[in-house]
Amino acid sequence: MYRPIKKVVIVGGGSAGWLTAGVLASHFQSAERGGLEVVLIESPDVATIGVGEGTWPSMRTTLQKMGVSESDFIRECDASFKQGSRFDNWVTGDNDHYYHPFSLPQGFGDLNLVKYWQTVRDKISFTDAVTQQGQICDHGLAAKQITTPEYAFNVNYGYHLDAGKFAKFLQKHCVEKLGVAHILDHVTSINSRPNEDIESINSKHNGAIAGDLFVDCTGFASLLIGEHYKIPFNNLDNILYNDSALAAQVPYVNEDDPIASHTLSTAQSAGWVWNIGLPSRRGIGHVYSSKYISREGAERELRDYLEPIIGRRDAEELSVRSISFKPGHRQQFWHKNCVAIGLSAGFVEPLEASALVLVEYSAKMIAQQMPENREMMELTSKRFNDKFSQHWQQIIDFLKLHYLLNQRNDGGFWQDNRNKESVPQSLQESLTLWRNQAPWLDDAPHFDDLFSSASFQYVLYGMGFVSHLSQLTLRDEEAGLAAANGLFNENVKKTNQFLASLPKNRDLLNKIKTVGLKKL
Repeated sequence: MYRPIKKVVIVGGGSAGWLTAGVLASHFQSAERGGLEVVLIESPDVATIGVGEGTWPSMRTTLQKMGVSESDFIRECDASFKQGSRFDNWVTGDNDHYYHPFSLPQGFGDLNLVKYWQTVRDKISFTDAVTQQGQICDHGLAAKQITTPEYAFNVNYGYHLDAGKFAKFLQKHCVEKLGVAHILDHVTSINSRPNEDIESINSKHNGAIAGDLFVDCTGFASLLIGEHYKIPFNNLDNILYNDSALAAQVPYVNEDDPIASHTLSTAQSAGWVWNIGLPSRRGIGHVYSSKYISREGAERELRDYLEPIIGRRDAEELSVRSISFKPGHRQQFWHKNCVAIGLSAGFVEPLEASALVLVEYSAKMIAQQMPENREMMELTSKRFNDKFSQHWQQIIDFLKLHYLLNQRNDGGFWQDNRNKESVPQSLQESLTLWRNQAPWLDDAPHFDDLFSSASFQYVLYGMGFVSHLSQLTLRDEEAGLAAANGLFNENVKKTNQFLASLPKNRDLLNKIKTVGLKKL
């Protein structure tokens, strides 16, 4: 049981496998203990799924710590800047929209602006009142300038990317710069130790590959944590109804067409369409519930969405890929000496692009708390399982909030999402509080919660939620109002400055391709 942890074997590639390899290899490359060997084995026949193709701002830190050049990443992964998400027709279905931007509200941490904004809510959206990012996105502007160094920003951003190109880019970086061993082969069986740990995996051409810790990145197949260990799966289709997706790669009509600075999420009759702008194409797809609409009906809605973008003929002829999934996650993510990361651990839907951030957080926690030996792994795995059970519950609550607050009356999907029976108790309790007090810093029970109170504010008040604030919360109103007005005015000033100084998204990306960004 005191067996030292010296070799990690990652089974499966794609974004999950190679991000994990990069985080582990870069962390231990310069660590004092050193000596950790990272091996990744993947099948040469399994393609990257790549639904969503969006990241959070955390990806900037992840790539930077791996030693990745942001300019190279943008060039080679067909990447663009993402500043948040815009939700069209999610509230009433009557040409409404709101933003969930990546930038925090003005003065966030010092003053909760919700109660002051609510007095003028009929004149200005919450996003436009407290941050510049909604208007920046409306104008198709970038998050930085060409003189802004790599990974630095004027307004906070993540990325849109080509998932297939991203996996290949990470593979090259991990193998050539970080010393990760790469094996292209098929896993045929698994060998166990007497204590039920994995001793090694058998491969078709390379024989047995032994290790001390095995990472399951085999996607929906979940070969290790699911097939081998039979860890039960928590099905969440009674809360989050979407279980299918249709995805298409959509060319621009003109090569200089604008590139959106945000993910566009447009509600449909039984789901929603995502629209992501990359430099060379758009990624557009329809995620939906097969309980409420047929595949043919969902495809019809997707092609109708595409028609005003690329024309009827191209919309009808465009190739569409179909994906089915069970919304949910494993009851445990780390069992014995095996930990699941990515789709093998779970997946709900691409709303709010939570898939890749869970990969980042998982790899980061493993790197920071890598046990010295097998005995210590029991404690580490317990902490990991507790942490990611919390993270999954946070994701479930946050995604459900988007559906729960809708006011649409055009079909069973949207109305059923408002049924109390489909709402987690934790979210019901939060909403009860938020009806009398606006979300704020102390709402987060854990310091590393995935979604800050600011994110909940953007969705709540973007969807028309009202907090009926008691007089107790309005003490020191005169001083608070003066401070709030100062922050509102500062936001107007910064908005005007950014609208005048930031380049168009495509213009900046074109410059990066030719001259690159400055190194930090």
